[in-house]
Amino acid sequence: MSAVLDHHSGHDHAHDHPHGWRRWLFATNHKDIGTLYLWFSFAMLMVGGVNALLLRSELFQPGLQIVEPEFFNQLTTMHGLIMVFGAIMPAFVGFANWQVPLMIGCSDMAFARMNNFSFWLLPVAATLLIVSYLVPGGATAAGWTLYAPLSTQMGPGMDLAIFAVHIMGASSIMGSINIITTILNMRAPGMTLMKMPMFVWTWLITAYLLIAVMPVLAGAITMVLTDRHFGTSFFNAAGGGDPVMYQHIFWFFGHPEVYIMILPAFGIVSEVIPAFARKRLFGYSSMVYATASIAILSFIVWAHHMFTTGMPATGQLFFMYATMLIAVPTGVKIFNWLATMWRGSMTFETPMLFAIGFIFVFTMGGFTGIILAVAPLDIALHDTYYVVAHFHYVLVAGSLFALFAGTYYWLPKWTGHMYSETLGKWHFWASLITFNITFFPMHFLGLAGMPRRYADYPMQFADFNALITVGAFGFGLSQLIFLWAVIKCIKGGEKAADKPWEGAEGLEWTVPSPAPFHTFEVPPTVR
Repeated sequence: MSAVLDHHSGHDHAHDHPHGWRRWLFATNHKDIGTLYLWFSFAMLMVGGVNALLLRSELFQPGLQIVEPEFFNQLTTMHGLIMVFGAIMPAFVGFANWQVPLMIGCSDMAFARMNNFSFWLLPVAATLLIVSYLVPGGATAAGWTLYAPLSTQMGPGMDLAIFAVHIMGASSIMGSINIITTILNMRAPGMTLMKMPMFVWTWLITAYLLIAVMPVLAGAITMVLTDRHFGTSFFNAAGGGDPVMYQHIFWFFGHPEVYIMILPAFGIVSEVIPAFARKRLFGYSSMVYATASIAILSFIVWAHHMFTTGMPATGQLFFMYATMLIAVPTGVKIFNWLATMWRGSMTFETPMLFAIGFIFVFTMGGFTGIILAVAPLDIALHDTYYVVAHFHYVLVAGSLFALFAGTYYWLPKWTGHMYSETLGKWHFWASLITFNITFFPMHFLGLAGMPRRYADYPMQFADFNALITVGAFGFGLSQLIFLWAVIKCIKGGEKAADKPWEGAEGLEWTVPSPAPFHTFEVPPTVR
């Protein structure tokens, strides 16, 4: 791709944009809003992480040491809600805000003020969630899935959680409308859909998924709200309702949601690996079709979360085979990444290490997913630590590792400085090792029958739990290395070239580092 640009039109004069707190509060620039999303999501990662470490401290040995079982369940629930809606999703939206306009050669997002609004909803929602610990009865303790009938019986903390999720959902829908409009209408001349970078493709598909399923979640939690306060009986068996219906509605949202959290990660990895293998992405069009297939299939597999609810055998068979089918397009992606690396002249800077770590560990998580898709096995493993291990392998080693890869990859473009490669590698190895110490033993606990969300357990599970807790604290502390590396990079360091990675391709590498406040005022032409 070549681009003709004029960077010397006096971008960064004081009159161009406000300074101080006004710059952030009234931000309409996609880069500023992207930065806000990224810092917010990191703050939420820390809050969710503290919840997790409190859980693990309690589980360090059998018996009740630190927290009461009720508070333990609040921690479990809040950890899940904060990590999913506060950390992982906003981080990917932050990447979309920063990178999509740069990658498609447009000057900004389509709806700049709506972009500002969709961000500022998030701190409000996060505050509601965190404050719910302080209301009578404490935070919701119904699990992050907020299952009825638990959720219809909790104290006011449950209402705060419902409002928080509503607000976050509204933010997601607005962000998605913005991303779709930007990608479909504002691409540089010559950039056809099949010339878009993979990251842009994965976000286009993810945005459609969000618009499709967020209203479903809104419906489910609104029904819980009316069951709680307005005398309806959607999920109350005594009034003719059905608690299992809540599970169906929730997972019809929840399963596409899982792919909402992984497709942008696939996009980031598809940018990083070709750059450090110094080769074009192998099988670009098959990657696009595989991403679309995953998105479509994600709508017909929801009840694999419900094999233990008394589903008829025909239903179990359908959801079992549909779930296994998703392994095919996912396998295509993994094959394409490996084929991209095959005989490439690879170097192993931090972004590449995280991308390869992602492939390795995400594939393990994928295999345990196929095991859980087998209905008879799932009935034995349902709600055990095996499931906890599985979804942390795809969410932490999937989404989070990809986010780290993307951060290190684009940090020179964002800050104008190179990060410390030593700190980056320390962060990678510390994260990879402690992650596996934390989550790998959970597979054995689950196979041995240890149920999740319990504050206490019998003696035979003690050794693995102690090991897991040590690993969890190691993993949490490893993220402070990341924070240090990022702050050090922002404050200074070696000056970054416009294109710091020789194998990198794309319009974002044609603008100076750091990227000016306004870019592509004259759209580049893509040849």
